[in-house]
Formats: sequence, C-alpha cells, structure tokens
Amino acid sequence: MTDTITRDLPAADTARARIGAFELRWGPDAPASLVVPTSTHAGRDGVGLVEVFTSGEQRARTSQAYWRSAVGERLRVQRSEVTGGAGATRAVIVQSDIRTGLEVRTTVTAPAGTAAVRIESEVHNAGRETVVVTAVSSATLGIGRSQDDLDATRWGTAASEWLAEDRWSEVSVRAVLPDIDLAFHGQDGRGHVGLTSHGAWSSGEHVPCGYLARADGEALAWQIETSAGWHADLSQARDGGVLSLLGPTDLEHQFARELLPGETFTAVPVAVSASTAARDGAIAELTRYRRWLRGTAGEQQLPVVYNDFMNTLMGQPTTEKLLPLIQGAAEAGAEVFCIDAGWFADPEVSDWWSSVGEWREAPARFPGGGLARVIDAIRAAGMAPGLWLEPEVVGVDSPAAATLPDEAFFVRFGRRVQEDRRYHLDFRHPAARAHLDATVDHLVEAYGVRYLKLDYNINPGAGTEHHATTAGDGLLGHTRAFRDWLVGVQRRHPALRIENCSSGAMRADYGLLGVTHLQSTSDQQDFRLYPPIAASAPASILPEQCGNWAYPAVDMSDEETSFTLVTGLSGRLYLSGFLDELRPGQRARVAEAVGLHKQLRDRLREATPFWPLGLPEWEAPVVCLGLHTSDGDLLFVWDRDAAPAGFTIPGVAGTAEVLFPADATPWGLDTTADGLEVSTPSGFGARVLRVTHG
Repeated sequence: MTDTITRDLPAADTARARIGAFELRWGPDAPASLVVPTSTHAGRDGVGLVEVFTSGEQRARTSQAYWRSAVGERLRVQRSEVTGGAGATRAVIVQSDIRTGLEVRTTVTAPAGTAAVRIESEVHNAGRETVVVTAVSSATLGIGRSQDDLDATRWGTAASEWLAEDRWSEVSVRAVLPDIDLAFHGQDGRGHVGLTSHGAWSSGEHVPCGYLARADGEALAWQIETSAGWHADLSQARDGGVLSLLGPTDLEHQFARELLPGETFTAVPVAVSASTAARDGAIAELTRYRRWLRGTAGEQQLPVVYNDFMNTLMGQPTTEKLLPLIQGAAEAGAEVFCIDAGWFADPEVSDWWSSVGEWREAPARFPGGGLARVIDAIRAAGMAPGLWLEPEVVGVDSPAAATLPDEAFFVRFGRRVQEDRRYHLDFRHPAARAHLDATVDHLVEAYGVRYLKLDYNINPGAGTEHHATTAGDGLLGHTRAFRDWLVGVQRRHPALRIENCSSGAMRADYGLLGVTHLQSTSDQQDFRLYPPIAASAPASILPEQCGNWAYPAVDMSDEETSFTLVTGLSGRLYLSGFLDELRPGQRARVAEAVGLHKQLRDRLREATPFWPLGLPEWEAPVVCLGLHTSDGDLLFVWDRDAAPAGFTIPGVAGTAEVLFPADATPWGLDTTADGLEVSTPSGFGARVLRVTHG
C-alpha cells in the first residue's frame, strides 16, 4: 500500500509541476510545456505539450510541421493535480480551448527509478458543435534554446524491413534541417523531417523510437506505443528545434475522428526519457521505463524456447518429423517446444496460405494419435507445449470466411479488404473476438498448450471504414481492441505465455510488447546477417524480450555453430534447427549455450544495453553489444571478417574472460588504457565475454 499526496496547482504566471526528472510549466497566456529543468536541451517554455489539429483548423501558421496548431496555441490550463506514491508520480492537467470547447486531459507519469515519463491525453468535445480531429500530438517538446543548439545535435533513428530490422543510423540535425538563417528572416521554419509508419506494420519501415543527442552528453530518447499509424516530426524555429510525437494523422494515415458533443478521443501514449550520459544513458532510462510498463509480467519465468520453423520444418510439421526434434530439443535443455505453422493444414495442400482461419488440427499430419500424441511427447520430454497461430487473418478459402459476417472483417468502400488471399479480422466486432476466444480456449483446454506464437504476416493497408470516421480511425480501434483481447486471454489463462511476431519484427511496439512475453527479432535465416539485428534490438526492445534465433546445422563448422549460438545468447535464446542431426561436438556446444543462458537469464531482467562500438551498421565487420548487469558487464562480440582481425572495444575497463564457447580457439584479450584490445583468428567467430570491475 502506498501513500498518496494530492495537491492542486494554481494557474499562476509561473505555475510548475515536477514529475520525476521532468517538469510541466504553464501560464495564463501559454499552454502547458514539458521540460527537463536541469537541462538546456530537453524541453522549452512556450512549446505546447499537446497539439490538436482539426478539419476546421489546422495550423495557426503555415508550416509542414506538426507544431503550432490553431487549437493547441489557444489551450490554457484550467485545473491540475499531482499525486505521488511509491511506484510513480503523476500529474494531471486539463486544458481547454475557449473557441471550440475542446478539453484536453493530459496525464504525465514518472515511474520511480527512471528519468522517463509516459504521456497520455484525452481530447473531449465539451462544446456544442461537432469537431473532426485530424491529428493529436501525444507529446511536443522544444529542443535547445537557440538555432546554434541544433548545430551540435544528432538525430538517431532505425530503419526496418523484413529480414533487416533495427538498422540504426545517426545524422547531424543540420543534415536534415539546414541552417537557413531564420533570425535574418524573422520567422520560424516551415520545413520538417519525419518518420512515418504505413498500415499495420508499426515497425515495418521505421522502428517507433529514436533519440536526439548532443556532444556534451545530453540526450533525449522516445518511443510511440501503438500498433496503428504513428509519426515522429522534427522541425526548427528561431529559438531551437521542435520534436512532435504523434499517433495516426490525416495526411500520413488517412486518420480522422469525428467527435460529437460529449465524445472523447484518446491519443496514442508515448514515452520520453532524458540523460546526461549520451545515447546509451537515454536508452537505459527508456529500458527501465519499459520494465515498469510491463508491470507484473516482468516477473514471469524466462524459459528457453525451441521452435521448429527456422531453417527446419518451415511450416510443414508432421508427427514423423517432430518426434526426433522433440528429443533433440529436450536433450539440449529447452523448456518450451513450439510447433510452428502448418499444424492445421492438409499436408496434400502444399500452399496452405489462403486456407487459414479455423485453427483445428489436420489429422493427416498426425497419424496414430493426432496432434495430442505429439503434445504428449513434448510434455513427456519435460517441456511445455506451444503452437503457432495467426489470429487476425482468415484465408479467402477458409470456411471461417463464409461463416463470419462481413462486419467482423476490415472493410473499404463496401467490400472486405483482401491482402495476399487473406481477409483481416476486426477485433472490435464480437464475432471476431468470440471466434478467437473459442480457438484459444480449445487449444489450452484440449491440448494443454502453454505457449502461443502469434504471428502477423500481412499489412492490410490504411485500415477499415466500418464503424469509423476514416480507415485510419478504424485501424487504431482494431489495434486497441486486439491489445485488450490479449490482456483478456492471459487473464483467462494465466499460465499461457504469448510471443509477439509479425514476419519477424514488423510490429514490434510497446502497444503490444507491454502485454506480451517475447518478441521474435527477425525472420533472418542467414546466421552471418543476424548479428546487427540482435545487437541493435535492445535499443527498442527489452533484453529479456529479444527472442534471438539460434539455428545450428550439421553443415556448420564449430565456429559457425558458436556464432549462431552467441546471437541467441545476446537476448533470449530462441532455438531452432535439426538438433537431432548435429555432430556430438555441436550438441555439446548447444547444451553449453543453453546452460549458460539459464545462468544469465535472470540478469537480463535488470540489464541495460550499451554499444561501445556504436549501434552497428548493416555490413559492419565487427559487431558488439554490451549489457550492464549488477555483477559486471556482458559483451557479445561477432567478428565477420574472414581474415584475422584486431580491434579495440573502447571504454571497457576491468578483467575480461570468455564465457562462451569454453573450449574454442582462443581470442586475444588485453585491457589497455584505450579499452579492450581483441585479436581473432581467421574465419567468422563470436564470443560471449564477461568484464568484471576491480
């Protein structure tokens, strides 16, 4: 039980509300702003925290940026409250626009133990006329105090696509927002640079988080928590830059929401963190915030999962193929065995893509006892059974496509949306939810399934127009209903663990990761290309949620086997491959990796990532991820240079030792004043190192 202190804050000339490392400020002639009071970089008075764009009024001044909306400039604080407890401090402010009657209720939450805040806003139509909202900035913050401040600021973002997720890069702000001498022109800028999602793959083009960092160490990191449309916008004014974080917008996502008098729209939540320890410090604060966001889910056990898909059965499981894999996974030490796609499809139909949707076993795949026989074998081997499911789609040839009503699917211009021979369910409709509730209940109760890999392999476009102002509005409504469904499923089946997957990591956002157990970080099947993905993933995903695939194969050398296992060990070890076919030495190395992971996995819950060589470029010959833990640092190092190599990992101080593999060709390790000097033999290689500080 926590003590709560509540106080009202007067609307004075210099009203302030401190929330953790941040502060809200406002006055009678200005909307509320969010600043970091100890910083000269993060936040600026006069830049309103919330911008509201409507069909009747967009910006108060011509610009392409999501800043200085007409409604936003008129917002004034009417009432406010701060509450404090052991877990978090919260400030609630209510602002209103006298012209439209719109009220904006904003909650800023600062979890204890991290320099980060979560920002949530509701836009309520308290007026007499209907208002159509076309965009709401979940958070808008000033960056710097002058144009010169932008010269020393860098903009970090991550591109993403299937098989090549989390490709971070960093550029000078001046490379995207050139110095155009705004003081001479006496006006603020009109341009901007933006990151935009498209459709329902929230991380299909860009990861929904990023950072701004300065040479003096000040840094600000952010994430947008939605599986629908989102947009991040950076612009410049005479007194510095402006960062706006938004959910779906009219221009980018075909979004609008009609608000009748008395109706309310809830904007997409976002999080912002601040640090004086540069990029890695700001991401560490965001990491701690993500753990707070997951709540008690962060206390779940972290089992070693084996999945039969990657470079193995590839969606064609049978009893004959699965039984030896089950034995191999159990011998390696796996604790969950997940049967991936295909268990529901007639084996005579090689392309089952358009037939999914009923989610009942295909008896012909499992002769002599059915799927239950395979599940029993998994359980008898000491592992929990898991199954693959793609709940939001129904193939055009599935019987479910005919039995479910049109209203249960995405609809555009009066017809069901079809993408690659599949329809998309709308989880706002009770028939859609009931269909999947029955599916999950059956799998849990009939088979004892304890793990579900939920995939998402189509992008249905802008969304659905059914029961929505626009298609983008419908997509946002569906994603929120789907998230609520996930929460309900886990309340009903508390022993069930849910993996979030979407053609790898095409929908890796904390709208979903806040309520799921694990994230598959990629579908990348080439072990040589996976390290930049695995090393970069903790910038946007908790280390304990990064499901990094390791898929040893009999045709791999011992060093290549270790290489793919180090990739798995750098997050949550996610096994695949024909383990039963491996050479004895390879099997021993897999068991060694699993044993080490079981020793280290609880430390993942507290670890914060760092990148001593920088966030890796896609073709980097050397890739390095560091994890700070309470008893030293872990370094995961991949050498992708075929020739012998020598390199220095800067900033590493202490004694370095190899944790994995234990008996491989030695690497040279020498701690110097410049860092850890490493020398490697020829060929691909990877190591897990522990650095202890004296």
